[in-house]
Amino acid sequence: MEAVPVRARVFVACVAVAALLCLLPLPDVHTPWWAVALLAALYAGCERVARSRFVGISHPAGTFSPVLLAGAFLLPAPAAALVAVPGALLSHVEQRPVALRRVWRAAQLVLGVWAAARVHWALGGRDAVVAGDVPYALGPAGAAVLAFCLVLALLDGGILALAERVPVRRAWRGLVARSLAPIAVHGLAGLMMAVLWRSPYGPVAALLVLLPMCVSWWAFAQYHRERAAHQATIRALVQAVDIKDGYTRGHSERVGQASMMIARELGMDDERVEVLRFAGILHDVGKLGVPTRLLRKDGPLTPEERRVIELHPEYGHEMVRGIGFLGEARAAVLHHHERLDGTGYPYGLMGSQIPESARVVAVADAFDAMTSTRSYSRARPVAVALAELKRCSGSQFDPVMVAALVEAVGRAGWRPAVTADDVHPPRIPPPGAPVSSRPGAHR
Repeated sequence: MEAVPVRARVFVACVAVAALLCLLPLPDVHTPWWAVALLAALYAGCERVARSRFVGISHPAGTFSPVLLAGAFLLPAPAAALVAVPGALLSHVEQRPVALRRVWRAAQLVLGVWAAARVHWALGGRDAVVAGDVPYALGPAGAAVLAFCLVLALLDGGILALAERVPVRRAWRGLVARSLAPIAVHGLAGLMMAVLWRSPYGPVAALLVLLPMCVSWWAFAQYHRERAAHQATIRALVQAVDIKDGYTRGHSERVGQASMMIARELGMDDERVEVLRFAGILHDVGKLGVPTRLLRKDGPLTPEERRVIELHPEYGHEMVRGIGFLGEARAAVLHHHERLDGTGYPYGLMGSQIPESARVVAVADAFDAMTSTRSYSRARPVAVALAELKRCSGSQFDPVMVAALVEAVGRAGWRPAVTADDVHPPRIPPPGAPVSSRPGAHR
Protein backbone atom coordinates (compact mmCIF):
# COMPACT_ATOMS: atom_id res chain seq x y z
CA MET A 1 0.00 0.00 0.00
CA GLU A 2 2.85 2.40 -0.81
CA ALA A 3 0.59 4.54 -3.00
CA VAL A 4 -2.17 5.25 -0.49
CA PRO A 5 -5.35 6.55 -2.14
CA VAL A 6 -6.36 10.11 -1.32
CA ARG A 7 -9.60 8.98 0.31
CA ALA A 8 -7.63 6.71 2.66
CA ARG A 9 -5.30 9.57 3.58
CA VAL A 10 -8.34 11.75 4.31
CA PHE A 11 -9.76 8.99 6.51
CA VAL A 12 -6.47 8.73 8.43
CA ALA A 13 -6.42 12.51 8.86
CA CYS A 14 -9.97 12.50 10.23
CA VAL A 15 -9.14 9.72 12.69
CA ALA A 16 -5.99 11.60 13.78
CA VAL A 17 -8.02 14.77 14.39
CA ALA A 18 -10.55 12.78 16.43
CA ALA A 19 -7.66 11.33 18.47
CA LEU A 20 -6.29 14.82 19.14
CA LEU A 21 -9.71 15.94 20.33
CA CYS A 22 -9.69 13.04 22.82
CA LEU A 23 -6.32 14.26 24.15
CA LEU A 24 -7.25 17.97 24.37
CA PRO A 25 -8.59 17.85 27.99
CA LEU A 26 -5.19 16.59 29.26
CA PRO A 27 -4.09 19.92 30.86
CA ASP A 28 -7.21 19.93 33.02
CA VAL A 29 -7.08 16.27 34.04
CA HIS A 30 -5.99 15.45 37.59
CA THR A 31 -3.92 12.31 37.26
CA PRO A 32 -0.62 10.86 38.55
CA TRP A 33 1.63 11.70 35.60
CA TRP A 34 4.33 9.35 36.85
CA ALA A 35 1.84 6.50 36.32
CA VAL A 36 1.11 7.70 32.78
CA ALA A 37 4.85 7.90 32.04
CA LEU A 38 5.52 4.45 33.52
CA LEU A 39 2.71 2.78 31.59
CA ALA A 40 3.69 4.58 28.36
CA ALA A 41 7.31 3.48 28.74
CA LEU A 42 6.22 -0.05 29.59
CA TYR A 43 3.95 -0.23 26.55
CA ALA A 44 6.65 1.15 24.23
CA GLY A 45 9.16 -1.35 25.61
CA CYS A 46 6.77 -4.29 25.20
CA GLU A 47 6.07 -3.25 21.62
CA ARG A 48 9.79 -3.14 20.83
CA VAL A 49 10.35 -6.57 22.35
CA ALA A 50 7.33 -8.00 20.54
CA ARG A 51 8.87 -6.98 17.21
CA SER A 52 12.47 -7.83 18.04
CA ARG A 53 14.58 -10.72 16.77
CA PHE A 54 14.00 -12.42 20.12
CA VAL A 55 10.39 -12.94 19.13
CA GLY A 56 11.13 -13.39 15.45
CA ILE A 57 8.06 -11.81 13.85
CA SER A 58 5.52 -9.12 14.54
CA HIS A 59 2.88 -10.62 16.77
CA PRO A 60 -0.40 -11.37 14.95
CA ALA A 61 -2.48 -9.74 17.69
CA GLY A 62 -0.97 -6.44 16.61
CA THR A 63 -0.33 -4.66 19.93
CA PHE A 64 0.43 -5.41 23.56
CA SER A 65 -3.06 -4.62 24.85
CA PRO A 66 -2.77 -5.55 28.57
CA VAL A 67 -0.80 -2.38 29.35
CA LEU A 68 -3.20 -0.19 27.37
CA LEU A 69 -6.25 -1.71 29.03
CA ALA A 70 -4.65 -1.45 32.47
CA GLY A 71 -4.28 2.26 31.74
CA ALA A 72 -7.95 2.43 30.75
CA PHE A 73 -8.91 0.82 34.09
CA LEU A 74 -6.61 3.06 36.16
CA LEU A 75 -6.58 6.50 34.55
CA PRO A 76 -9.01 9.13 33.24
CA ALA A 77 -9.82 8.65 29.56
CA PRO A 78 -7.50 11.33 28.06
CA ALA A 79 -4.54 10.21 30.20
CA ALA A 80 -5.19 6.53 29.41
CA ALA A 81 -5.31 7.33 25.69
CA LEU A 82 -1.95 9.12 25.94
CA VAL A 83 -0.28 5.87 27.11
CA ALA A 84 -0.50 4.43 23.58
CA VAL A 85 1.05 7.38 21.72
CA PRO A 86 4.83 6.97 22.31
CA GLY A 87 4.84 3.23 21.63
CA ALA A 88 2.77 3.59 18.47
CA LEU A 89 4.80 6.48 17.07
CA LEU A 90 8.12 4.75 17.79
CA SER A 91 7.07 1.26 16.68
CA HIS A 92 8.86 -0.55 13.88
CA VAL A 93 7.01 -0.34 10.55
CA GLU A 94 8.10 -2.48 7.60
CA GLN A 95 5.82 -1.12 4.88
CA ARG A 96 5.74 2.39 3.46
CA PRO A 97 4.61 5.09 4.02
CA VAL A 98 6.11 4.69 7.49
CA ALA A 99 5.02 8.04 8.97
CA LEU A 100 1.42 7.66 7.82
CA ARG A 101 1.21 4.13 9.22
CA ARG A 102 2.59 5.25 12.58
CA VAL A 103 0.15 8.15 12.81
CA TRP A 104 -2.68 5.82 11.86
CA ARG A 105 -1.75 3.27 14.51
CA ALA A 106 -1.36 5.91 17.20
CA ALA A 107 -4.69 7.57 16.37
CA GLN A 108 -6.47 4.22 16.22
CA LEU A 109 -5.18 3.17 19.64
CA VAL A 110 -5.93 6.55 21.20
CA LEU A 111 -9.57 6.28 20.14
CA GLY A 112 -9.82 2.64 21.26
CA VAL A 113 -8.32 3.24 24.71
CA TRP A 114 -10.30 6.46 25.18
CA ALA A 115 -13.56 4.64 24.42
CA ALA A 116 -12.63 1.76 26.76
CA ALA A 117 -11.77 4.16 29.60
CA ARG A 118 -15.00 6.15 29.17
CA VAL A 119 -17.14 3.01 29.21
CA HIS A 120 -15.26 1.65 32.23
CA TRP A 121 -15.69 4.94 34.13
CA ALA A 122 -19.40 5.26 33.23
CA LEU A 123 -20.14 1.77 34.59
CA GLY A 124 -18.38 2.39 37.91
CA GLY A 125 -15.38 0.25 37.16
CA ARG A 126 -12.88 2.66 38.72
CA ASP A 127 -14.50 2.30 42.16
CA ALA A 128 -14.40 -1.51 41.88
CA VAL A 129 -10.71 -1.43 40.92
CA VAL A 130 -9.81 0.90 43.81
CA ALA A 131 -11.75 -1.32 46.24
CA GLY A 132 -10.16 -4.48 44.82
CA ASP A 133 -13.63 -5.94 44.20
CA VAL A 134 -12.66 -8.20 41.30
CA PRO A 135 -16.05 -9.93 40.76
CA TYR A 136 -17.83 -6.58 40.48
CA ALA A 137 -15.05 -5.16 38.32
CA LEU A 138 -15.45 -7.90 35.70
CA GLY A 139 -18.64 -6.40 34.24
CA PRO A 140 -17.33 -2.88 33.56
CA ALA A 141 -14.00 -4.33 32.40
CA GLY A 142 -15.76 -6.64 29.95
CA ALA A 143 -17.77 -3.74 28.54
CA ALA A 144 -14.59 -1.67 28.19
CA VAL A 145 -12.83 -4.50 26.35
CA LEU A 146 -15.79 -4.82 23.98
CA ALA A 147 -15.71 -1.05 23.30
CA PHE A 148 -11.96 -1.21 22.62
CA CYS A 149 -12.43 -4.15 20.24
CA LEU A 150 -15.35 -2.53 18.39
CA VAL A 151 -13.50 0.74 17.82
CA LEU A 152 -10.41 -1.03 16.46
CA ALA A 153 -12.53 -3.25 14.21
CA LEU A 154 -14.56 -0.29 12.93
CA LEU A 155 -11.42 1.65 12.04
CA ASP A 156 -9.61 -1.38 10.59
CA GLY A 157 -12.57 -2.16 8.35
CA GLY A 158 -12.79 1.45 7.22
CA ILE A 159 -9.14 1.71 6.20
CA LEU A 160 -9.30 -1.68 4.52
CA ALA A 161 -12.28 -0.61 2.43
CA LEU A 162 -10.73 2.72 1.49
CA ALA A 163 -7.08 1.80 1.01
CA GLU A 164 -7.43 -1.70 -0.49
CA ARG A 165 -10.83 -1.14 -2.15
CA VAL A 166 -12.28 -4.17 -0.37
CA PRO A 167 -16.11 -4.27 -0.49
CA VAL A 168 -17.51 -2.73 2.68
CA ARG A 169 -19.37 -5.84 3.85
CA ARG A 170 -16.31 -8.01 3.38
CA ALA A 171 -14.00 -5.45 5.00
CA TRP A 172 -15.79 -5.68 8.35
CA ARG A 173 -16.80 -9.33 8.15
CA GLY A 174 -15.29 -11.33 11.01
CA LEU A 175 -13.05 -8.55 12.37
CA VAL A 176 -14.71 -8.44 15.79
CA ALA A 177 -15.07 -12.22 16.05
CA ARG A 178 -11.37 -12.80 15.28
CA SER A 179 -10.03 -10.14 17.64
CA LEU A 180 -12.44 -10.35 20.58
CA ALA A 181 -11.03 -13.54 22.17
CA PRO A 182 -7.35 -12.47 22.31
CA ILE A 183 -8.27 -8.93 23.38
CA ALA A 184 -10.54 -10.35 26.12
CA VAL A 185 -7.58 -12.35 27.50
CA HIS A 186 -5.46 -9.20 27.38
CA GLY A 187 -8.28 -7.33 29.12
CA LEU A 188 -8.32 -9.82 31.98
CA ALA A 189 -4.56 -9.41 32.38
CA GLY A 190 -5.01 -5.63 32.29
CA LEU A 191 -7.66 -5.83 35.00
CA MET A 192 -5.35 -7.89 37.21
CA MET A 193 -2.62 -5.31 36.66
CA ALA A 194 -4.97 -2.49 37.63
CA VAL A 195 -6.21 -4.24 40.79
CA LEU A 196 -2.67 -5.08 41.94
CA TRP A 197 -1.53 -1.55 41.09
CA ARG A 198 -4.16 -0.17 43.48
CA SER A 199 -3.38 -2.80 46.12
CA PRO A 200 -0.89 -2.35 48.98
CA TYR A 201 1.70 -4.18 46.86
CA GLY A 202 1.76 -1.36 44.29
CA PRO A 203 2.96 -1.15 40.67
CA VAL A 204 5.79 -3.68 41.12
CA ALA A 205 3.27 -6.45 41.81
CA ALA A 206 1.22 -5.28 38.83
CA LEU A 207 4.22 -5.69 36.54
CA LEU A 208 4.52 -9.37 37.55
CA VAL A 209 1.25 -10.02 35.67
CA LEU A 210 3.12 -9.30 32.44
CA LEU A 211 5.58 -12.17 32.88
CA PRO A 212 3.18 -15.01 31.91
CA MET A 213 1.70 -12.75 29.21
CA CYS A 214 5.16 -12.24 27.71
CA VAL A 215 5.80 -15.99 27.72
CA SER A 216 2.49 -16.73 25.99
CA TRP A 217 3.16 -13.86 23.56
CA TRP A 218 6.54 -15.34 22.66
CA ALA A 219 5.13 -18.87 22.29
CA PHE A 220 2.29 -17.66 20.07
CA ALA A 221 4.73 -15.69 17.93
CA GLN A 222 6.88 -18.82 17.48
CA TYR A 223 3.79 -20.70 16.33
CA HIS A 224 3.19 -18.08 13.65
CA ARG A 225 6.86 -18.13 12.75
CA GLU A 226 6.52 -21.86 12.16
CA ARG A 227 3.47 -21.24 9.97
CA ALA A 228 5.51 -18.74 7.97
CA ALA A 229 8.16 -21.44 7.47
CA HIS A 230 5.44 -23.83 6.28
CA GLN A 231 4.24 -21.31 3.73
CA ALA A 232 7.81 -20.71 2.56
CA THR A 233 8.14 -24.46 1.96
CA ILE A 234 4.94 -24.48 -0.07
CA ARG A 235 6.07 -21.47 -2.11
CA ALA A 236 9.34 -23.22 -2.91
CA LEU A 237 7.50 -26.32 -4.17
CA VAL A 238 5.12 -24.25 -6.28
CA GLN A 239 7.98 -22.23 -7.77
CA ALA A 240 9.70 -25.46 -8.75
CA VAL A 241 6.53 -26.59 -10.56
CA ASP A 242 6.17 -23.21 -12.28
CA ILE A 243 9.76 -23.36 -13.52
CA LYS A 244 9.29 -26.85 -14.89
CA ASP A 245 5.87 -26.25 -16.46
CA GLY A 246 6.10 -22.69 -17.72
CA TYR A 247 2.80 -22.94 -19.59
CA THR A 248 0.88 -23.01 -16.29
CA ARG A 249 2.85 -20.41 -14.33
CA GLY A 250 0.60 -18.90 -11.68
CA HIS A 251 -2.00 -21.64 -12.11
CA SER A 252 -1.38 -23.15 -8.67
CA GLU A 253 -1.87 -19.86 -6.83
CA ARG A 254 -5.11 -19.17 -8.69
CA VAL A 255 -6.44 -22.66 -7.97
CA GLY A 256 -5.62 -22.03 -4.30
CA GLN A 257 -7.58 -18.77 -4.48
CA ALA A 258 -10.58 -20.39 -6.16
CA SER A 259 -10.52 -23.27 -3.64
CA MET A 260 -10.54 -20.73 -0.82
CA MET A 261 -13.50 -18.92 -2.39
CA ILE A 262 -15.47 -22.18 -2.60
CA ALA A 263 -14.60 -23.12 0.99
CA ARG A 264 -15.71 -19.74 2.32
CA GLU A 265 -18.93 -19.91 0.34
CA LEU A 266 -19.63 -23.28 1.96
CA GLY A 267 -19.18 -21.71 5.42
CA MET A 268 -16.06 -23.64 6.42
CA ASP A 269 -14.04 -22.33 9.36
CA ASP A 270 -10.88 -20.29 8.77
CA GLU A 271 -8.50 -23.14 9.56
CA ARG A 272 -10.11 -25.44 7.01
CA VAL A 273 -10.25 -22.65 4.43
CA GLU A 274 -6.48 -22.27 4.82
CA VAL A 275 -5.95 -26.03 4.39
CA LEU A 276 -7.99 -26.00 1.18
CA ARG A 277 -5.96 -23.06 -0.08
CA PHE A 278 -2.84 -25.16 0.47
CA ALA A 279 -4.56 -28.04 -1.34
CA GLY A 280 -5.24 -25.87 -4.37
CA ILE A 281 -1.72 -24.47 -4.41
CA LEU A 282 -0.09 -27.90 -4.18
CA HIS A 283 -2.48 -29.95 -6.31
CA ASP A 284 -0.03 -30.22 -9.23
CA VAL A 285 3.20 -30.61 -7.24
CA GLY A 286 3.48 -34.16 -8.60
CA LYS A 287 4.37 -32.68 -11.99
CA LEU A 288 7.91 -32.47 -10.66
CA GLY A 289 8.05 -36.22 -11.29
CA VAL A 290 6.76 -35.99 -14.88
CA PRO A 291 9.22 -35.53 -17.79
CA THR A 292 9.39 -31.88 -18.82
CA ARG A 293 9.01 -32.72 -22.51
CA LEU A 294 5.53 -34.11 -21.83
CA LEU A 295 4.42 -31.08 -19.81
CA ARG A 296 5.55 -28.70 -22.56
CA LYS A 297 4.40 -30.76 -25.52
CA ASP A 298 2.22 -28.70 -27.86
CA GLY A 299 0.63 -31.54 -29.80
CA PRO A 300 -1.85 -34.17 -28.60
CA LEU A 301 -0.57 -36.70 -26.11
CA THR A 302 -0.28 -40.35 -27.03
CA PRO A 303 -2.10 -42.84 -24.78
CA GLU A 304 1.23 -43.85 -23.24
CA GLU A 305 2.21 -40.24 -22.61
CA ARG A 306 -1.17 -39.55 -21.04
CA ARG A 307 -0.72 -42.50 -18.68
CA VAL A 308 2.62 -41.05 -17.57
CA ILE A 309 1.08 -37.63 -16.89
CA GLU A 310 -1.81 -39.26 -15.03
CA LEU A 311 0.70 -40.48 -12.46
CA HIS A 312 1.27 -36.94 -11.20
CA PRO A 313 -1.39 -37.10 -8.42
CA GLU A 314 0.35 -40.15 -6.94
CA TYR A 315 3.76 -38.54 -7.27
CA GLY A 316 2.41 -35.44 -5.54
CA HIS A 317 0.86 -37.43 -2.72
CA GLU A 318 4.16 -39.19 -2.09
CA MET A 319 5.93 -35.84 -1.98
CA VAL A 320 3.59 -34.23 0.59
CA ARG A 321 2.60 -37.31 2.58
CA GLY A 322 5.04 -36.53 5.38
CA ILE A 323 4.06 -32.85 5.75
CA GLY A 324 1.78 -33.06 8.76
CA PHE A 325 0.35 -29.54 8.75
CA LEU A 326 -1.29 -30.06 5.33
CA GLY A 327 -4.02 -32.27 6.80
CA GLU A 328 -6.73 -33.13 4.29
CA ALA A 329 -4.87 -31.21 1.58
CA ARG A 330 -2.89 -34.40 0.97
CA ALA A 331 -6.07 -36.22 -0.08
CA ALA A 332 -6.89 -33.40 -2.50
CA VAL A 333 -3.47 -33.72 -4.12
CA LEU A 334 -4.10 -37.43 -4.68
CA HIS A 335 -7.74 -37.34 -5.79
CA HIS A 336 -8.32 -34.01 -7.58
CA HIS A 337 -8.68 -35.79 -10.95
CA GLU A 338 -11.35 -38.24 -9.76
CA ARG A 339 -14.83 -37.84 -11.28
CA LEU A 340 -18.20 -38.32 -9.66
CA ASP A 341 -19.15 -40.93 -12.29
CA GLY A 342 -16.09 -43.05 -11.45
CA THR A 343 -14.20 -42.53 -14.71
CA GLY A 344 -11.45 -40.36 -13.22
CA TYR A 345 -8.01 -41.30 -11.95
CA PRO A 346 -5.92 -42.53 -10.21
CA TYR A 347 -8.39 -44.90 -8.47
CA GLY A 348 -11.73 -44.36 -10.20
CA LEU A 349 -13.54 -43.27 -7.03
CA MET A 350 -17.23 -42.36 -7.29
CA GLY A 351 -19.46 -39.77 -5.62
CA SER A 352 -18.92 -39.41 -1.89
CA GLN A 353 -15.94 -41.78 -2.04
CA ILE A 354 -14.00 -38.79 -3.32
CA PRO A 355 -12.77 -36.66 -0.39
CA GLU A 356 -14.54 -33.31 -0.08
CA SER A 357 -11.26 -31.42 -0.37
CA ALA A 358 -10.55 -33.11 -3.71
CA ARG A 359 -14.02 -32.21 -5.01
CA VAL A 360 -13.35 -28.56 -4.15
CA VAL A 361 -9.96 -28.51 -5.86
CA ALA A 362 -11.28 -30.33 -8.94
CA VAL A 363 -13.76 -27.53 -9.62
CA ALA A 364 -11.21 -24.80 -8.90
CA ASP A 365 -8.63 -26.50 -11.14
CA ALA A 366 -10.97 -26.89 -14.09
CA PHE A 367 -12.27 -23.33 -13.74
CA ASP A 368 -8.81 -21.78 -13.85
CA ALA A 369 -7.75 -24.07 -16.69
CA MET A 370 -10.70 -22.89 -18.78
CA THR A 371 -10.22 -19.19 -18.03
CA SER A 372 -6.47 -19.16 -18.73
CA THR A 373 -4.80 -19.09 -22.14
CA ARG A 374 -2.33 -21.91 -22.65
CA SER A 375 -0.42 -23.36 -25.56
CA TYR A 376 -3.23 -25.80 -26.31
CA SER A 377 -6.33 -23.70 -25.61
CA ARG A 378 -7.52 -20.11 -25.60
CA ALA A 379 -9.06 -18.69 -22.45
CA ARG A 380 -12.84 -18.91 -22.24
CA PRO A 381 -14.89 -16.07 -20.77
CA VAL A 382 -15.73 -16.55 -17.10
CA ALA A 383 -19.45 -16.93 -17.84
CA VAL A 384 -18.76 -19.65 -20.43
CA ALA A 385 -16.46 -21.50 -18.03
CA LEU A 386 -19.07 -21.42 -15.27
CA ALA A 387 -21.72 -22.67 -17.70
CA GLU A 388 -19.42 -25.55 -18.66
CA LEU A 389 -18.89 -26.46 -15.01
CA LYS A 390 -22.66 -26.51 -14.49
CA ARG A 391 -23.08 -28.71 -17.57
CA CYS A 392 -20.55 -31.22 -16.23
CA SER A 393 -21.79 -31.13 -12.63
CA GLY A 394 -23.19 -34.41 -11.42
CA SER A 395 -21.03 -36.44 -13.79
CA GLN A 396 -17.58 -34.90 -13.44
CA PHE A 397 -17.95 -32.30 -10.70
CA ASP A 398 -19.80 -32.04 -7.40
CA PRO A 399 -22.85 -29.77 -7.98
CA VAL A 400 -22.49 -28.28 -4.50
CA MET A 401 -18.94 -27.13 -5.22
CA VAL A 402 -19.90 -25.77 -8.62
CA ALA A 403 -22.80 -23.80 -7.15
CA ALA A 404 -20.51 -22.40 -4.43
CA LEU A 405 -17.98 -21.21 -7.02
CA VAL A 406 -20.71 -19.64 -9.15
CA GLU A 407 -22.00 -17.70 -6.13
CA ALA A 408 -18.51 -16.63 -5.02
CA VAL A 409 -17.45 -15.48 -8.50
CA GLY A 410 -20.76 -13.69 -9.00
CA ARG A 411 -20.19 -11.70 -5.83
CA ALA A 412 -16.41 -11.11 -5.86
CA GLY A 413 -15.57 -11.50 -9.56
CA TRP A 414 -12.59 -13.28 -11.10
CA ARG A 415 -9.56 -12.02 -12.98
CA PRO A 416 -8.68 -14.43 -15.80
CA ALA A 417 -4.99 -14.76 -16.55
CA VAL A 418 -2.79 -15.57 -19.52
CA THR A 419 -0.34 -18.23 -18.40
CA ALA A 420 1.57 -18.90 -21.60
CA ASP A 421 2.81 -17.11 -24.68
CA ASP A 422 0.38 -17.70 -27.50
CA VAL A 423 3.10 -18.94 -29.85
CA HIS A 424 0.90 -21.52 -31.53
CA PRO A 425 -2.69 -21.21 -32.70
CA PRO A 426 -4.73 -22.58 -29.79
CA ARG A 427 -6.89 -25.58 -30.43
CA ILE A 428 -10.42 -24.87 -29.23
CA PRO A 429 -12.51 -27.93 -28.36
CA PRO A 430 -16.01 -28.14 -29.78
CA PRO A 431 -18.59 -26.25 -27.67
CA GLY A 432 -20.26 -29.47 -26.59
CA ALA A 433 -17.08 -31.21 -25.46
CA PRO A 434 -16.87 -31.84 -21.70
CA VAL A 435 -14.05 -30.29 -19.70
CA SER A 436 -12.23 -33.60 -19.40
CA SER A 437 -11.95 -34.00 -23.19
CA ARG A 438 -10.10 -30.73 -23.75
CA PRO A 439 -6.59 -31.25 -25.11
CA GLY A 440 -4.16 -31.33 -22.22
CA ALA A 441 -6.94 -30.99 -19.61
CA HIS A 442 -5.24 -33.50 -17.31
CA ARG A 443 -1.80 -31.96 -17.53
